[in-house]
Amino acid sequence: MNDLDKNLHVQSRQERRGRRSTLGLLFVAACSLAFPAMSAQTIVDEWASVKAPPAPQLKPVTVEAKTTALLMLDFVIQNCGKRPRCLASLPAARKFLDEARSKGMFVVYATVPNAKITDTLKDVAPTGSEPVVSSGPDKFINTDLEKILKDKDIQTVITIGTAAHGAVLYTAGAAALRGLKVIVPVDGVSNDLYTEQYTAWHLANGPVVSRNVTLTKFDMVKF
Repeated sequence: MNDLDKNLHVQSRQERRGRRSTLGLLFVAACSLAFPAMSAQTIVDEWASVKAPPAPQLKPVTVEAKTTALLMLDFVIQNCGKRPRCLASLPAARKFLDEARSKGMFVVYATVPNAKITDTLKDVAPTGSEPVVSSGPDKFINTDLEKILKDKDIQTVITIGTAAHGAVLYTAGAAALRGLKVIVPVDGVSNDLYTEQYTAWHLANGPVVSRNVTLTKFDMVKF
């Protein structure tokens, strides 16, 4: 190949590169027009614009007392005693607890690590013969709760207590992930309005968990 041919070859290659570069820029420009740049805002930036989704449906439910356990979560002075909405829930919780006991339902109490079972508020106090576990938000962690339930052949748990986004959410979720049916009466779940709302939404919509969770009210539960 002589010098002239070499120069023509180099020039042709440069022209091809130039055409590809131009086509690339045109493609990027066309995409920019067709697909405007997405907002890079985070959920924190858009917090005030978030609209709450529709409320989950509450459903009537019938349980078999012999294979159901009522989990009384953190009804202690250290938690419930400091939360007005928990204190307000005590009369309804007490009525449901009495009914569950009258039907022979298994009752399990849970406390936070810095509390004793004697710290349970007297309106919903244990009888003394009911098992007690102590842990953080998930009452299955570092406790015998799973064994306690299996030994009684429990298939369904009813979770009530405080905090909504703590013991209730984590324990109900953990039970659901273990294949248990979980019933959550929303009038027995407390903290504050936003966390109660978030907890109800999460339990009704969370992946896997929602398949085993039924949201209800005390007066919609039949034995």
